[in-house]
Amino acid sequence: MLWIDAPLKVLTRLNDGLGRIGLNVAWILVTLMVASILLQVFMRYVVNNALPWPEEAARALMIWMMALVAAPALRKGDFVAITLLPDSLPVKMGQALNLVLMLFCCAILVLLSDLSIDFFQRGFRTRAASFNLPRAWIYLAMAVCYFTMLGVMLELTLRHLRLTLTGKTPC
Repeated sequence: MLWIDAPLKVLTRLNDGLGRIGLNVAWILVTLMVASILLQVFMRYVVNNALPWPEEAARALMIWMMALVAAPALRKGDFVAITLLPDSLPVKMGQALNLVLMLFCCAILVLLSDLSIDFFQRGFRTRAASFNLPRAWIYLAMAVCYFTMLGVMLELTLRHLRLTLTGKTPC
């Protein structure tokens, strides 16, 4: 199964590295998000002088955090899945249905990745309401999310294809 194993090995390494980076950066973003929210609470209720930017900054940090953890969560199987139909079918039919669904997910992620690039480019036309930053840098999170999820979905699809064809999972 060399034709599956070689790209699978590359995708596995790539997704390992990107997932590790994404999860580590996400912790930093969560910390900054909580700090900005606590700053706003302090300024609003203790100093009685609310700042204009913490809510929008926290929202942008949350969007980026979600974008960075989505692919590792998909890879671990942490998304909600309804497996009643594939599980109730005979093994080979269930595997075939899962493969079709994975290919469908790949196609959707390709479409969303393309749309997210257009959305990112249009984001340079507007700025964040409370601080001087093009919204494109916030919208870039969608592209990062969809492209990394596509890489993971391709890896999972190749793993499932190999399992379906050989009955063995790759090492």
